[in-house]
Amino acid sequence: MGFPYPLLAAAATTLDRIEKIPMAFWLRIGAAVLAVIVIYIALRAVLKINKFVLGGAAFIGAGLIWFNWIYHRNEPKFLTPVMNRIAPFFPAAGAYQTKQAGTPDIAPTPKPKPKR
Repeated sequence: MGFPYPLLAAAATTLDRIEKIPMAFWLRIGAAVLAVIVIYIALRAVLKINKFVLGGAAFIGAGLIWFNWIYHRNEPKFLTPVMNRIAPFFPAAGAYQTKQAGTPDIAPTPKPKPKR
């Protein structure tokens, strides 16, 4: 019994299988490879920065993200208990409109009594 050459010719080649993969998949793979290269280059540049300046920039960035979470209340779910305790001390997104829509808390001034 010999090798079945007709079956070998009928089998799909690797190139045929690759051609069936959608172009969107290849674009995502290319974007992922490009992202890894950019992150590598950025990390190499960051390692050359003064650590004090890098720490200050990281502190400011983390603070901006933290206050954005408090203002808009879109924090991750695991931080919600922490945010519920500290959020009343900071402004919220709808606080100004709510305050303007309500009645003012100022009592009317009494009219002076006429002199006789």
